[in-house]
Amino acid sequence: MRRALASSFIALSVAMGSAYAADTIKIAYIDPLSGGGASVGEVGLKHFQWLAEQINASGGVIGKKLEILGLDNKTNPQESLVQAQKAIDQGAHFLTQGNGSSVGAALTDFAVKNNDRNPDKQVLYLNYAAVDPVLTNDKCNFWHFRWDANSDIKMQALTNYMKDKPNIKKVYLINQDYSFGESVRTEARKMLKAKRPDVQIVGDEKHPLLKITDFAPYVAKIKASGADTVITGNWGQDIALLLKAAADAGLQVDWYTYYAGGAGGPTAIKQSNIPDRVFAIVEGVPNDEPAETQKIEQEFRTKYGTTFWYPRVYNEVYMLAQAIKDANSDEPKAVAAKLEGMKFKTFMGGEGYMRKDDHQFFQDMYIANLGPLPAGAKFDEEGTGWGWKTQGVVKAKDTELPTTCKMDRPS
Repeated sequence: MRRALASSFIALSVAMGSAYAADTIKIAYIDPLSGGGASVGEVGLKHFQWLAEQINASGGVIGKKLEILGLDNKTNPQESLVQAQKAIDQGAHFLTQGNGSSVGAALTDFAVKNNDRNPDKQVLYLNYAAVDPVLTNDKCNFWHFRWDANSDIKMQALTNYMKDKPNIKKVYLINQDYSFGESVRTEARKMLKAKRPDVQIVGDEKHPLLKITDFAPYVAKIKASGADTVITGNWGQDIALLLKAAADAGLQVDWYTYYAGGAGGPTAIKQSNIPDRVFAIVEGVPNDEPAETQKIEQEFRTKYGTTFWYPRVYNEVYMLAQAIKDANSDEPKAVAAKLEGMKFKTFMGGEGYMRKDDHQFFQDMYIANLGPLPAGAKFDEEGTGWGWKTQGVVKAKDTELPTTCKMDRPS
C-alpha cells in the first residue's frame, strides 16, 4: 500500500510539475550574482524580473506567464555551463546573459551542441551585453541573438565623435584582459589611425578582469604618460574603481567609455569634479526619452532606486514576447524564425531591427556625457545631481558594419 501511495504521489508530482512548466515560459538569467560582477548582475536581474512582471500583469504571452530564473555564474564560463544545464533541467527554453564575452562564447557553443544532441530540449541564447564581435561573426549561429551593439560598432561611433575634437592629442588605452578588452584596444588603435593619424597612443594597458581592488598604480601611469584622453571598455567594478582612483589622484582627462554609467561610475565622476568630460556610448539617455518611456524609467527608479540601465533588455524581452506571439509557440526554433529580421520600436522610440544575416540587433546609438543638468531635467544619477546629456546621435543604419557570419540554419 505504501509503495502504491508513493508511486501515485510521484506520478501526481510529475504531472503537477509538467502542468506548471506548461503554464510558464522560463527565461534563465545566467550572470554574476556574487563576486566582482555582482553589482551589475543583480541590477540586470531586476530588469528582467520587472519587465516580466509588466508583461504578466497584462496577461502574459500566449496564455502563459514569464518566469525568470536567476542563476549565479560568478562570471565564470565553466560555471555558466553548469547553470545552463540546470536551467534546461528546470524546463527553460531561453538562456540570457550579458556580463563577459568569454561566458557568451561558452554559452553560444553550449546552445549549438545541446540543440544538436537534444532536439526535444532546445534553447535560444539571448545575449544582452556580451559584445565581442566574434559572436556575430565567425562564431555566429542560428541559436544566438544579440541586442547590444558589438564593441566594433561602439568604437566606430565613439571614434566618429572623437575625430572632430582637436583637443584630443594623446590617448591612453586601458582595458580588461580578455576577448572583449582585446577587441576594444585593437579597434581603438585601428580606427584612430584611420580617422585621426595625428593622435598619439601614449599607453596601452591590460589588467585582470574584476580582480583589481586598487587602480592607483594604473592611474599613476596614465598621469605620467601626459595623456589628455583615456579610452576604456571597462565594466562593473573595474570602471567604478578606475574612476574612483582617478578622482583620488586628481587626474584631469577626458574619458571615452562604454560603461561609465554603471553602478558607482556617476558617483566617482562627480567626485573627480570633471563635469562633461566623461563620455559613454549608450542606447538611451533618460532625460531625452519619449514620455511613455520616461514613465517606465520613473516607475523602475521608484521601485529599485536606480536608473533603468538596460534599454536593450526592454528591447530583448518585448521582442521575445512578440516573437512567441507571432509563432504562437515558445518552441525555440519557431521563435528564432520570428526574431530573424524583426523590426521593433525601441525603448528610445526609434526603429530597431534584428539583422537576419548574423542575428545582430541595430538601433540608434547616443554619445552622452555626465554633468550638471539643465533646468527641468527629471533624472540625475546616483543622487549626484549630475545626469547624462546627449552629445550626438548615430542612426541605426550608420552603425552597421559588415559581418563574416556564414550561418547554418536547421532544416
